[in-house]
Amino acid sequence: MSEGDRDLLVAAAWLHDIGYAPDLRDTGFHPLDGARYLETLGAPSRLVRLVAHHSGAVYEAEQRGLTAELAVYDREDSPVLDALIYADMTTGPAGQSFVFDSRIDEILERYEPGSEVHNAISKARPYLGAAVGRTLARLGDQPT
Repeated sequence: MSEGDRDLLVAAAWLHDIGYAPDLRDTGFHPLDGARYLETLGAPSRLVRLVAHHSGAVYEAEQRGLTAELAVYDREDSPVLDALIYADMTTGPAGQSFVFDSRIDEILERYEPGSEVHNAISKARPYLGAAVGRTLARLGDQPT
């Protein structure tokens, strides 16, 4: 990964949940609200797109009826997006480390069955797991 991609990944990791900030809430869907806010600040388009699509956001957008709104931001399938998903799917809300399956279980326990997040994470699990697996393989921690 290039130095520029590493810097972009760090910025996206720091900013991916900015859309949870109450003052930025518009749709109530934090990836979209965060991307829109960053766009108003003139943030680099790749950063905006990574925030918009972090951690399988398209699955939750479907649940919330916001697919068209999210589609304004192209999703890149790249090692950078995979690494961002890895970071989010192996770190808990208080910064604790998780293995992927435990992190997914933690999310599913926090959100009621039938909720948008619970449904989306359940559907996204294979996609998210594949991104985590590719990142681990790139790090040399397991075969592809």
